[in-house]
Amino acid sequence: MEEEICRDLPLVLSSFVDTFVDFSVSGLFLPQSSNPNPNPNPNPNSSSDTDPLPSSPKLATRYPAPDRLIAVGDLHGDLQKSKEALRLAALIDASDRWTGRTATVVQIGDVLDRGGDELKILYFLEKLKREAEKSGGTIITMNGNHEIMNVDGDFRFVTQAGLDEFRVWADWFCIGNAMKSLCDGLEKPKDPFFGIPLKFLGVKEELYHSIRCRIAALRPEGPISVRFLSQNQTVVVVGDSVFVHGGLLPKHVFYGLERINEEVRDWINGLKGRFSPGYLRGKHSMVWLRKFSHELAQNCDCSTLEHVLATIPGAKRMIMGHTIQETGINGACGNRAIRIDVGMSKGCINGLPEVLEIIGNSELRVLTSNPSYRDRLEADRKGGLGLLLPEHGPRQVEVKA
Repeated sequence: MEEEICRDLPLVLSSFVDTFVDFSVSGLFLPQSSNPNPNPNPNPNSSSDTDPLPSSPKLATRYPAPDRLIAVGDLHGDLQKSKEALRLAALIDASDRWTGRTATVVQIGDVLDRGGDELKILYFLEKLKREAEKSGGTIITMNGNHEIMNVDGDFRFVTQAGLDEFRVWADWFCIGNAMKSLCDGLEKPKDPFFGIPLKFLGVKEELYHSIRCRIAALRPEGPISVRFLSQNQTVVVVGDSVFVHGGLLPKHVFYGLERINEEVRDWINGLKGRFSPGYLRGKHSMVWLRKFSHELAQNCDCSTLEHVLATIPGAKRMIMGHTIQETGINGACGNRAIRIDVGMSKGCINGLPEVLEIIGNSELRVLTSNPSYRDRLEADRKGGLGLLLPEHGPRQVEVKA
């Protein structure tokens, strides 16, 4: 018995340290998994090009239709608005605990950038995933263009508060590594800053350290990217709804939806080189496309959308984020394109939270906190949407399938 205790003590200590670091960063208690090191590469200084590892287990790409499905748009570093959106759908209570029972939730991506609560949202969603699973529910998180940009090292839309949050994370993470290094029986932790430059051209010197911290966390094989973003899908089919951040083109379906999810996960895990796959870059990529999201429905490429949906068995609609809909969640192309990014983050247009609810495979409606629905009533009717307007509580917009 004493030998077993001594043998397991290093792993117990490592798990305790990781939990301590998590709490210090996020304020949440998240017990660690049995694998105390989320980094899949055991060689701290190895390169995926010279020491390749097997691919990670497959991510699910297709899910059966749940009784209740909730789609949440772009969150962009605003934890308060994120929680408000979840409460609209009765997914969490006033104490932020999961109350969604067996519901399935899809968060369409773009947790990162434009705000200062990026890590806090990632941790919060992880907490809810665990709570939902215990109740038979499911939370699916997706990669948006801003997740891809950050793993690629593109920080154009990072705020000062976002840099500060990752600097605090790095400080605690390094403290945790120093604590682990004192324990015999634990492999020396990898230096998260290994290979990162000390200076950056065109950047103020006072930002060097914060940028290095963000790169360390989010680059391929980084502790935060591996732990959180590698668990994201890039495209997912739930029942008869296809979810993707920007949009799908025929070439993406032909390439293979399952293949895309696996390749993006392997890239984030450090197994596919430094830069993102080509189908994630450029205006015609899956996470940047706006062909089906134009504010004016008549300007959407409905023929291409119909062709794409026809190539995905059972698909009736595509649900997308990425392009802010100032009038709120709405449908185009005969409601075959549903656009759910309402710019709710204070870093965007500070829009009032809305979420899409799908009951079974046919009843769609929007749950909103926006009391000013009068101007939108006529627009929704012209777009083929019928409105349910309760006198009290959130407005419910029913989208006829």
